Amino acid sequence: MSRRVVLPGADELFRQSTTLTAVPNQPSPMDSPSEPEVQSASVPQKKSVRQTPRRRTNTLDRSPSGRERHDEKITVYLSPDELYDLEQARLALRGDLGLAVDRGRIVRESLAIVIADLEAKGDQSILARRLRGR
Repeated sequence: MSRRVVLPGADELFRQSTTLTAVPNQPSPMDSPSEPEVQSASVPQKKSVRQTPRRRTNTLDRSPSGRERHDEKITVYLSPDELYDLEQARLALRGDLGLAVDRGRIVRESLAIVIADLEAKGDQSILARRLRGR
C-alpha cells in the first residue's frame, strides 16, 4: 500500500463546470412538448452572456443581501488609505459592537444605504453631492 497522495490532474481541475442561471429556460411556443430535445454532439453550443432580469425594488424592501452566497462579482480598487479605513471600520464593529462582519458585508451595507439615499433625495443625496464635489 502506497502512502503517496493522489491529486487530481489538470483535466479535472480545469474542466468546464456547469453554471446555474437565475431564470430557467422557457420553452418557446414553436417547440413541441411531445418531441424530446436532441442535441448533436458534433455541433458546438454557442456560449452567451447570462441574461438576468433586473430586479425592481422600492425603498421599503431594499436591504443588503447579507450572509449568503453571491454569484455576481465586481473588482474595486482601493487606495491604501481606503483599505485601511475599511479594515478599521471592520475592527471597530467587531471590538466595540461585537459584530463579526467581513469587509464585503460592510461594503454591501454601505451600498444599500447610499442607494436608498439616492432614490429618496435624488439630486440632494450625499452621493450626488460628493460626486459633484460639494
